[in-house]
Amino acid sequence: MRAIDLTGVTWRKSSYSNPDGGECLEVCDTIPSAVPVRDSKTPDAPALLFAAEPWSAFVAGVRRGALR
Repeated sequence: MRAIDLTGVTWRKSSYSNPDGGECLEVCDTIPSAVPVRDSKTPDAPALLFAAEPWSAFVAGVRRGALR
């Protein structure tokens, strides 16, 4: 598996993250085939990398309330 350089990518806070600054998930939407995900409290830690299609299915399940 090849490494993806995430230096300089733009991260955005998930709308499902805690608004008070705790439990914050950040995602990067700028890589077409993959979705890097990280904990905003530890931005220098390794990010998890998901294939785009399974990530989209996961988000759709969350929106439907299927993954509570």
